[in-house]
Formats: sequence, structure tokens, C-alpha cells
Amino acid sequence: MVAQPVVEGLDIPWAFGFLPDGTILVTEREGALVAQRGEDRWTIDGLPKIEVDGQGGLLDILVPRDFATSREIFLTYSKAQFVRGSGTAVYRARLSEDGRRLEGGETIFEIARGSGGGFHFGSRIVEASDGTLFVTVGDRGNPETAQDRAMHNGSVLRITRDGRVPADNPFVGQSGVQPEIWSWGHRNPQGAAVDGDGQLWVIEHGARGGDEVNRIEKGANYGWPVIAYGVNYNGSSIGVGTAQEGMKQPVYYWDPSIAPSDMAFFRGGNWDGQAFVGSLKFDYVSRLSGNPLREVERIEGAATSRVRDVDQGPDGALWFLSEGNGALYRLVPGEGS
Repeated sequence: MVAQPVVEGLDIPWAFGFLPDGTILVTEREGALVAQRGEDRWTIDGLPKIEVDGQGGLLDILVPRDFATSREIFLTYSKAQFVRGSGTAVYRARLSEDGRRLEGGETIFEIARGSGGGFHFGSRIVEASDGTLFVTVGDRGNPETAQDRAMHNGSVLRITRDGRVPADNPFVGQSGVQPEIWSWGHRNPQGAAVDGDGQLWVIEHGARGGDEVNRIEKGANYGWPVIAYGVNYNGSSIGVGTAQEGMKQPVYYWDPSIAPSDMAFFRGGNWDGQAFVGSLKFDYVSRLSGNPLREVERIEGAATSRVRDVDQGPDGALWFLSEGNGALYRLVPGEGS
């Protein structure tokens, strides 16, 4: 397998997406949306005001299935908030016909009660099979908030394309619970993907050990910080151990931590139905297979330096974004040796 660089010279890239005309979009955390088609490259105007704060900045991008007719794209970013600090937000806009600017942009959602400190924004956005949007939010460096459903911290959210709450969300109408919450008890879910059956999966950073692959169920509690498979960075234990009644177990976990980034499910060919996860710490792409999913291969080389995002491209190849090299690569099974 050979990793071929397609977009190079990127500054802290975070996510990428594909347009039907062959244009590739890449977000840079410091606040730029880069577009490239063939040899032509430009920066798209019309972004919201972005609060670049530690791990926060311009983060994920979603090109929805109906882009050819709607021309809408969705971005997640860290937004300065009135109360304090900053929080994860979702921005919707239409891409102009010439592809050079965002038009009619609006922030359709932002988490309640922003937090100080530039940690754990989560910030992946995924289109569900019914057209609603799943958005991940980290605990913002305050572990106990992941069990407080009066806040959005440490949760997977589900919203409509205009930022409203779907009527069938699990906690609609419950006093003291944010109605956008789909699941909670997450530490820092920086990866998310929907498999071929429409099932949502989330990849989550542990502390020291215990990075998790979670199969997300509606209304479920995934335990952070009450249960965990890792320990604190100072070596002390977390919560009550690895299990407690009423809290979900991961399908798979890594120990030591690989610092996982995004996730993608492959469709077609020898990898059909298998999952791929980037590693920021150990510089590889993890291939997971089986039922339950287990790591079966590590794809690694000079190109896989701090893999921040992975996805299958419209050409059928596996693509991945290297933060370390500042480049987007395509990888084709069977090429080279």
C-alpha cells in the first residue's frame, strides 16, 4: 500500500470533506477553510468568528448527502461565549456557486454554559440516516460535568439541520436535562461514524489508558468519570473501577492510549464493513474488524504522522489527514508493497 499526498502545506489540519465536483475541503484549526481541486487551491471566505483556544478552533466539517441540491455545509468550531470561556458550536452555510465563499451562514447550535480552558471540545459531526445530525462534545476538562445532564459537556447530541431538538430525542420534556443529549458520560469523543446499518459509533480519548470504541445507544450513560479503563495522569485510579450497573461498556479499548482521532467505516472490497481509526500518539491508522470489533492491523509509515481524520473517498480509497505532516493522503489497497 502506498500513501499518496494530495493536499500538502496545511497548517494544523483537523478535518476534510469531498464535494461532488472533485473539490476537497480541509479545515485548519487556526481558522481557515482550504479548498483544492486539481492544481487550483484557495481559501473560502465567510467563516464565523472562531475562538482559537488550546485544542479549540475550526474543527470538523460535514458535507451532507444532499449537497448537490442544497449546497449546504456544516462546520464545528469553538465559539466565545458570554458567560465564560468558549464552547463547541455548529455553523451552517451555503457554499457559493463559484465555491469561494460561505453565504447565509448562521450558528445553529452552541453548548450551554461555556467552560474555561482549551480542552476536550469533542466536535465531530455526523449525518444520521434520517438526516439529523450527531455532534460530539467533550467534558471540557471538567470530568464531573459529563454526568451532569443540565450541561451539554461530555455527551453525544442529536439536532436537526436547523439546530432544533428532534421530538424523539430520549430526554425531551425532562426537567433539568438538556434536550439535545442523545447519550452522556463521555470524556472527549473526537471520532464518530455511522456504519452500513445506520448505527452510530464514537471513538473516545481515555486519560492514561482506556481509549474507547463505543457503540452508541439512545439515552445511554457511558460512565465517565465513574468508570474507566485508564488511570489519571498522576497514576491514581478513576471512579469506582471499570464497571457499574446502568453504565455501558466499550466494545473495544486501547491500553496504553493511542490518542484516537476520527473513525470511518469502509464500504466495498476486502475491507467492507471494517473500521479505521487514526492515532495521534503512535502515528498510525488502526484497522478494526470482527464482531465485536478488534484491532487487526496498524497501517503506518512516514505519512501517518499524527493522523487527525480518516474517511473513504468518492474514489473508493481510504484517505487520511496527517496533522504532523500537514498533508492529506489517499491509500489504495494493493498498491505497491
